[in-house]
Amino acid sequence: MSETVAFPQDRTCPYHPPAAYDPLRENRPLTRVSLFDGRSVWMVTGHAEARALLSDGRLSADRGNAGFPAVSPRFKGLGGRRTALLGVDDPVHNVQRRMLIPSFTVKRTAALRPRIQQTVDRLIDDMVARGPGAELVSAFALPVPSMVICSLLGVPYGDHEFFEEQSRRLLRGPDVADVEDARTRINGYLAGLIESKRTERGDGLLDELVERRLETGETDVDELVSLAAILLIAGHETTANMISLGTFTLLRHPEQLAELRADPALITVAVEELMRFLSIADGMLRVATEDIEVGGVTVRADDGVVFSTSVINRDGAVFAEPDVLDWHRPARHHVAFGFGIHQCLGQNLARAEMEIALGTLFARLPGLRLAAEPDAIPFKPGDTVQGMVELPVTW
Repeated sequence: MSETVAFPQDRTCPYHPPAAYDPLRENRPLTRVSLFDGRSVWMVTGHAEARALLSDGRLSADRGNAGFPAVSPRFKGLGGRRTALLGVDDPVHNVQRRMLIPSFTVKRTAALRPRIQQTVDRLIDDMVARGPGAELVSAFALPVPSMVICSLLGVPYGDHEFFEEQSRRLLRGPDVADVEDARTRINGYLAGLIESKRTERGDGLLDELVERRLETGETDVDELVSLAAILLIAGHETTANMISLGTFTLLRHPEQLAELRADPALITVAVEELMRFLSIADGMLRVATEDIEVGGVTVRADDGVVFSTSVINRDGAVFAEPDVLDWHRPARHHVAFGFGIHQCLGQNLARAEMEIALGTLFARLPGLRLAAEPDAIPFKPGDTVQGMVELPVTW
C-alpha cells in the first residue's frame, strides 16, 4: 500500500464496508491505519486473527489506559473515562457480567417473546391506522427495542424521548461538551430512578439489582448507574439500527426478500446473515498491554488496535462470496456481536427482537417499499453505530 488508510470512514453504501477499506481487505489480516489525530494503530481485518485477539488477555478494553485509541475528537476529549462492562477488563468485567447474565439467558429471552410480539403488532397497527406511509425509524425501528429494554430494566417508557436524545448525543456528539453533557444528564436520570426504587420496588432488572446487589453492599450507586446506562443505551440503539438498516437492505434485495416471504422459517438464519452482512458496530477498540505475535506481525505493548467488523465479516476465506446476501450460508460464526469475554451480553434478546420485528413487518405489509430514492435516504456516518437516520416507506 502506498499510503496509510484513515479510520474510520463513511460508507458509500449503508450495507457495504467503506470503499476506502478495499485495499485493507486485500492485505489481510492486519494493517496499519491512521486515526484523526495522526496516530497509527493496527486494524484487524482477518477473521481468524480477530477471534484470536479478542480472546487474548493481553489486549485491554480499559478506556482508562493512557494508550487506548480514540476515533474522534469528541471521544478523545473525554479523557479516558471508564465504561462499565464494555470498557473494563477482568476481574472487574467478570463480576459485572455475572450480575447480569441471568437476565439475558436463552430461557429468559424466550419468555419475553410474547411481549416483544405484542409490542411489534401494536406499533404496526398504529402505522397502518395512520398510513399508508411512515417514517420507519421513529414509528417502528426505534420504539420496538426501546419499549422492550425499558420493560426489562424497569425504566418508564414515558421518559423515552429524553434518554433516546441523550443516547444520540452521547454517540454522535457533535463535540466533547455535548457528549459530556449527555453523559451527565443520563447518569443523573438513572441515579434518581435507582434511588426511587429503594422505596418503590418494581419488577425490572434494576429493581432486582437494587435489592440483591445495592442494598447488600455488593455494588454501589455509581457502578449500578454505569451498568444501567450501558444496558439502556446499547439495548435500544444497536437493535434499532439493525431493524432500520435490515429493512432497507431487504428492500434493496428483492430476490432474497421474496425467498424469505415464501419461507418465513428462514428468519432465524436471515437475521444471522444480516448481522454478518451489515456489521453495524464497526470498530471495536483495544490497546495492547504486552507484545503479541499475530498474523505475521508484532503488535507492541501500548499499540492501539481496531477491529473492523465490516471487513472481518467479509473474509472470503471464511464466507464464500462474502459480498452476497445469502440465507443458506453458515453465518453464525460472524463477529458482529464481538467475541471473547466482551461478546454482547444481550445478543439473545437482540436476535429475538430482530426476528420478530422484521418477520412480522414484512408479513403484515406485503406491499412495503421505499418512499424515496435510495440514494436520497440518509444513513449514519462511519464514526458511530451504522444505521439509517430516517427511512421513509409506504405500502
